[in-house]
Amino acid sequence: MSLSADTTMAVGTTVDHLTETYRAHYRSLLGLAALLLDDTASCEDVVQEAFIRVHSARNRVRDPEKTLAYLRQTVVNLSRSALRRRILGLKLLSKPMPDMASAEEGAYEQLERDQLIKAMRGLQRRQREVLVLRYFADMTEAQVAEVLGLSLGSVKAYGSRGIAALRVAMEAPA
Repeated sequence: MSLSADTTMAVGTTVDHLTETYRAHYRSLLGLAALLLDDTASCEDVVQEAFIRVHSARNRVRDPEKTLAYLRQTVVNLSRSALRRRILGLKLLSKPMPDMASAEEGAYEQLERDQLIKAMRGLQRRQREVLVLRYFADMTEAQVAEVLGLSLGSVKAYGSRGIAALRVAMEAPA
């Protein structure tokens, strides 16, 4: 075996490392998808598809420490695509979708969560993405900037405006 063959094997993340990262962070990746999408099945599909895509492109992940970042970015991108498909589907529907669950199905916490989700959906896409990654995925502003491909200043601006909009939406009478 030549030296060049050994270096070729060392480039990229290994299948074992990718699998370990996926297993260790599956719940957080699922939670990230859940904050961007609205049903469990779609979230699971997005996370599994993210693993498959990163697996097939694992030799492009030069630094194994960035494997999780690649998985997160892929989850965000696939969630965006799913939302785009849904929006297109909703535009093509001839009648409106029925309202969500009735009041007797949920307790006070459920109502608050529904209000928060509704308020989050009312935000601009970038504001929602920044807030989800920053506060629900517990990422630093620098990590959010890297994942979304934004400058640190843009992340701060979107975050600040998003929080202000959420305050207004959450204080408004339902």
